[in-house]
Amino acid sequence: MKEDKVRELGASLKERGVKYCIGAYVDIHGVPKGKVVPIDHFEHFAGGSELYTGYALDGLGQSPNDDEIASLPDLDGCVVLPWNPEIAWFPADNTFHGEPYEINTRVALKKQLAKAAEMGFGMNLGIECELFVVRRGEDGRLEIPNDDDNLVKSCYDVKRFMDRYTWLDRMATTINELGWDLYSFDHEDANSQFEFDFRHADALTMCDRYIFFRMMAKHYAAEEGLLATFMPKPFADKTGSGAHFNMSLYDPESGANLFARPAAEDPRGLGLSELGYQFIAGILRHGPALCAAFAPTVNSYKRLVRRGLMAYYSWAPVFNSFGRNNRTNSVRVPMAGGRCESRNADASCNPYLAATLVLAAGLEGIREGLDPGEAQEDNLYELTPDQLAARGIAELPRTLDEAVHAFAGDPFVEEVLGKGLRDEFVTYKSEEWRQYHQRVSQWEIDHYARLY
Repeated sequence: MKEDKVRELGASLKERGVKYCIGAYVDIHGVPKGKVVPIDHFEHFAGGSELYTGYALDGLGQSPNDDEIASLPDLDGCVVLPWNPEIAWFPADNTFHGEPYEINTRVALKKQLAKAAEMGFGMNLGIECELFVVRRGEDGRLEIPNDDDNLVKSCYDVKRFMDRYTWLDRMATTINELGWDLYSFDHEDANSQFEFDFRHADALTMCDRYIFFRMMAKHYAAEEGLLATFMPKPFADKTGSGAHFNMSLYDPESGANLFARPAAEDPRGLGLSELGYQFIAGILRHGPALCAAFAPTVNSYKRLVRRGLMAYYSWAPVFNSFGRNNRTNSVRVPMAGGRCESRNADASCNPYLAATLVLAAGLEGIREGLDPGEAQEDNLYELTPDQLAARGIAELPRTLDEAVHAFAGDPFVEEVLGKGLRDEFVTYKSEEWRQYHQRVSQWEIDHYARLY
């Protein structure tokens, strides 16, 4: 039966004019990798024919003497590239000697989803897609391409949105043609920053879409001579780009949202079920470790600040806390209830890794019946350290180094990911931090070269 499906899909793609296929898996950073296979070899491709030297890639846990890993395309995730219909794109897993390869983040997510299914749950996920569209100057620095996009508070500005209309329309049209159901997009808080929101999906599908979204945004921006960047904080004096994870669990049989409850029946008044609160409590228990996956770069922690060099508050979460429609918490229950939002996730995250860990943490909260405590309603940015301590609120890690130490020091991470994948993340992110501190920045030259 499977062979028939493969033959039919290959024939269908060929009839549509597809010439090549890509089975795109991701490295530890969430960057897609793959070989290009002619459509005449589709049946072999669908069976995992393509082999890779894992040592050539970041975070796949191989040495030069190891056998190759293979990529196994997910045939249900086929996307014919809208800008090049001769190429069919498939999200893919890695296998090793015919078995799922454990040091692969998409494989890890599928394993965690299977554990959720054993408990009677599916996971819905929506990712808010924020990014900047910039230009690189002759000196290599990033610049706002629209000189008129210069408001201190440019959020929701219609004129600046219209100035970038060609790119925005291309993106919006394609998202809907792909069947993702775009329901809102806007000019975001920073200059030349934009956000796209499309309908949630099961967690695996949404992660696949986010990987594809980043590639698509870059392609359409490059067509206009611009760069779509998912760097979390490209400008020190502007807000950064999040990738807020909006999550709920559902009943696999009925599809019912298991986090939904009328606000009048919720003692806390947030419109969230007891299951939802337990899920949040699990996230908070492992908040510092999760932060490394949600915010995985040196640059991420220049976003996770109260204000920084900005003229007003950053909107970014710096506290391991939850509340209702209060964006100073790291976990928020939006106004309509029925879901929770992890706000420290940023645009550079590997969505499979982040989703794996946050789902595992939430399930732990459910298994153990954890309680997240009272929702925080105040502007937490304005509270003193003593006031925060009195409420039992801790800050999230302030640097990648702190986050990686929290990740490495939480036994939960190895339990969920396995030692191999956990160690690969720690190794690569520790080295990223080390290399960052070996570089001499322009700030250091400006401040120290003539000071003494």
